[in-house]
Amino acid sequence: MAVDPVRKFKSWFSQAKRSGIELPDKCALATADHRGRPSVRYVLLKDVDADGFTFYTNAESRKGRELAANPYASLAFYWHENDHQVRIEGKITQVSRAEADAYWAERPGVSQIASLASRQSRVISSRTALTAEVKRLAKKYKGTDVPRPERWTGYRLKPNRIEFWTRHEPRLHHREAFTRTRGVWRVEILQP
Repeated sequence: MAVDPVRKFKSWFSQAKRSGIELPDKCALATADHRGRPSVRYVLLKDVDADGFTFYTNAESRKGRELAANPYASLAFYWHENDHQVRIEGKITQVSRAEADAYWAERPGVSQIASLASRQSRVISSRTALTAEVKRLAKKYKGTDVPRPERWTGYRLKPNRIEFWTRHEPRLHHREAFTRTRGVWRVEILQP
């Protein structure tokens, strides 16, 4: 019976957390624009289940605009201390409004204010203007709930390929590639 790669990821992720790795949920997110030009940045994984890998961000940011134009992406985790790397590829969908609202409500107020103030990836006149907007919003919403802006949402990557890499010296690393076809995972061992 084939191993479930999502379950294997969860096991490695738990191991990374137990190992005391700083920000084990940090992952590189690669997107591409409508012409196929790639860009990459780090995001934080917020959930993983059978439906996919979820992170939250501003839909009007560069990554949000790229995901709207080209809904395929890739995530990469690297836990050097554990000699593990995981690469995940698949199609992106937005989470539901209810999911975005629920996660927004869990966030600290200062994070909510920062997200409300920021027009992520847009040019600003000065850092001072941004901090002034944060102060204005903090005063406006002091003691009340901060509303989730429509532009702030979550994305779920539904994997169709997951590759696990384990360091083995002398450069004979172990690589397992899981590919999903019609809902069934197939595993292959790759050359290092």
